[in-house]
Amino acid sequence: MATSDQAALPQPRFLGLPETTGTRLFLLVGSVAAVLAVMTGIWLWTSQPDYHVLYANVNDRDGGAIVASLQQMNIPYKFSDGGSAILVPAAQVHEARLKLATQGLPKGGNVGFELMENQKMGISQFLEQVNFQRALEGELARSIESISSVQTARVHLAMPKDTVFVRDQQKPTASVILNLFSNRMLDQQQVSAIIHLVASSVPDLPAQNVTIVDQSGNLLSDTTKATNNGQLNPSQLKYVHELQQDIVKRIESIISPIVGPQNVRAEATADVDFNHVEQAAETYKPNQAPEVASVRSMQSSETANKSGAAASGIPGALSNQPPVNATAPITAPPVNGAAAASAPSIPTSKESTINYEVDKTVRYTQLAMGGIKRLAVAVVVNYKHETDKNGKSINRELTDAEKAQIVALAKEAMGFSQERGDTINVVNSQFISNDKDGPDVPLWKQPENIQLAKDIGKYLLGFLAIMYLFFAYLKPLLKRIMDRNGANTAKGALDIEDREAPVLDDDEEASVVELSSQEDLPEEARAKASQAYEKDLEIARDLSRQDPKIVANVVKNWVNND
Repeated sequence: MATSDQAALPQPRFLGLPETTGTRLFLLVGSVAAVLAVMTGIWLWTSQPDYHVLYANVNDRDGGAIVASLQQMNIPYKFSDGGSAILVPAAQVHEARLKLATQGLPKGGNVGFELMENQKMGISQFLEQVNFQRALEGELARSIESISSVQTARVHLAMPKDTVFVRDQQKPTASVILNLFSNRMLDQQQVSAIIHLVASSVPDLPAQNVTIVDQSGNLLSDTTKATNNGQLNPSQLKYVHELQQDIVKRIESIISPIVGPQNVRAEATADVDFNHVEQAAETYKPNQAPEVASVRSMQSSETANKSGAAASGIPGALSNQPPVNATAPITAPPVNGAAAASAPSIPTSKESTINYEVDKTVRYTQLAMGGIKRLAVAVVVNYKHETDKNGKSINRELTDAEKAQIVALAKEAMGFSQERGDTINVVNSQFISNDKDGPDVPLWKQPENIQLAKDIGKYLLGFLAIMYLFFAYLKPLLKRIMDRNGANTAKGALDIEDREAPVLDDDEEASVVELSSQEDLPEEARAKASQAYEKDLEIARDLSRQDPKIVANVVKNWVNND
């Protein structure tokens, strides 16, 4: 029979194991589980979120507290390659930071005034002063770290003891160590701001007693170094740069409406005088005519001698005696004018002094720093873009009138001064690229498109891999398992049918089949065939009532075999 022939055949082997029903079913189920595991791994890989930096460069104490809080909040995290940053999913970065901020994390390496909240009873005054100084240093360090260029900061305060003696009083000092971010620097204004911040936070601390040093050991608070060496300090260089940029901006803004926003380029060079000059001048004008000059003072004097004849005679006792009586007449007629000649003359002297005002000018001049000594400006204007009669766009050179107009506008915008020696040069030339500053970047080379293509390719690759595994491996395996279950069920149903059906030999079976196919069967054979059919139908009905799944699998197997 067919059963004995199948038992005589050698059983096939699968992976070295005999192909029994349990072994083959186990291998099929294991294959399905392996395929499902691979599909699950691919799905997890494609759906893995991108991790962004939550906090970087935190100390070990804050890092441990942050990790513990993330575990309590069930937020996944991982560390960067160097371990210097904590990464969380991009969608949860801001939420995690807000939740950690409510817990006061990260605290940083510095302690602030929260140190004063845990004061113990009976603490000494010295410890109170030390804790206050530590808290003040920590608060100053936190304030300095809020500057964008500063990564970490440490502040050391040297506060002398108070004394009632004025001679022994000392001013406090402060030292600040800054750790700046990579490729960052502080300009002189920021350094001065830090100095005044520290000086204003500590009582009686002068600004000159604050010292600032960066992580490379450079002294940042020495603001007089460049001035003493005769060099420009950073603030002066910044002023020159801002002045030049302001001139360029004014020139381009006034010419752009005429030639277009992308058709003009300007550069300016400013020679700025940073010398501090004080000048005192005293000027005297030339002498003027007396009638024009103003009289300051005038003094005149005149002397005349009105006495008689001059003293004469022989000196001695006789000359000192009183005169004797006259022996001749007092008056006598002149003899040939001798009397007139003998009459003595009266001497006279005059002196006159006149003081005039002298013109005098005294001028004290103090020149301010940062005065412009000379300006040099260069302007390049593109060809004018127009459309000809045929509707074709062309570029033409500017006319002399248009150039003169642009030169006049540029001079007014820059504050041109002929006495100062300013110069301006305007050139009309065709630009290489009219509308764009550089060559076009293809779409496939743009960083945002590259990242988008990577994300799409990642999801597409995962989807294709899952579909391939499903249709190539999982679906056939599941079909084989279902077919085997259906075959086993059909086999069991047939065995039950064979056990319950009457046993007929080959001749009787052939005759029953032959008679059932003919209409003119004898009554006895027809009754026997009808009895067997009714019995089989009753068995099928009982089986369908007891286990409908078996009947469904049998019908499915029959349909598939057809």
